[in-house]
This record gives sequence, structure tokens and C-alpha cells, in this order.
Amino acid sequence: MTVNAYHAPRIAQDIASRGRKARNRRGFTLVELLVVLAILGLLVGLVGPQVMKTLGSSKTKTARIQIEDLSAALDIYRLEVGRYPTTNDGLQALVENTGGAPNWNGPYLKKAQVPKDPWGFDYQYLSPGQHGSFDLWTLGADNREGGEGENRDVLGWE
Repeated sequence: MTVNAYHAPRIAQDIASRGRKARNRRGFTLVELLVVLAILGLLVGLVGPQVMKTLGSSKTKTARIQIEDLSAALDIYRLEVGRYPTTNDGLQALVENTGGAPNWNGPYLKKAQVPKDPWGFDYQYLSPGQHGSFDLWTLGADNREGGEGENRDVLGWE
């Protein structure tokens, strides 16, 4: 292919513009990357604790709702059997006839299994209870009595 005088300036312009485009596409400078990382670090530092606080309070709310649902199932059990399950029968009596109750008409829970609390521990059950016919509670994230924040006990009688 021969290049005549008409095409030569055009080819030179194409080569020059390709060079400019290549220079423009080199990427970000180290300073720009550090600025972006600093901004992201600040956002995570400011927003992260708020997100974790919200997650913790939602687990506490979930535990409270589950305790209410389990309490309703225990009330239905009492209506049919004539008494609440004993402490030895526990909440398992809501899904299987552990005590050999003659009028047991369960399971009284939709999924036919006793749920764990939002932190993965068993709910605590005492019957007869110290605060009513039965006591139902969870010990929170640390699975120990007392605590603050997410480690606080969620009590069914409050």
C-alpha cells in the first residue's frame, strides 16, 4: 500500500490522537487512590457502628416476637391438654407428645420444631414459673444472665 501526500497528514493525526488517548487511559494516581481509600475508611468508621447497633436491636425484637409466638402456642397447649408443659417436658412438648398427654393435638408450632433464639441458643422455659404460670426467656447474645445491649436478657414477663 502506498501512501500519497493526501493521506500522510491524516495518518500522522491518527497516530497522534492514539497517543493522547493512551496517555489519558493510564489510570489513577497513587494519591487519588489513597484519597478514595481514606474516604471509604471514614464512611465505614462512621456508618459501621450504627449498622451493628441496628442489627443488635433487631435481634432483640425478633426474640421478643418469638417469645410471644411461643407463649401463644403454650396457651393453646394448655387449652387442649389442661395444663402447661412441665419444665421437664419443656418447649419440645409443643412439637411432640413428650409427657403422654391424652388430649395432645399438636404440633402447636407451624414448622414442627422449637426455634432457637436469634443468637442460636435454646429458649429458657420454667413451669410453673416465678413470674406467672410459666416463664419464658432468652439470655441474649452472651447466653449468660444479665448483660447490657445485645447481651441483655429478653424476658417474656416484661
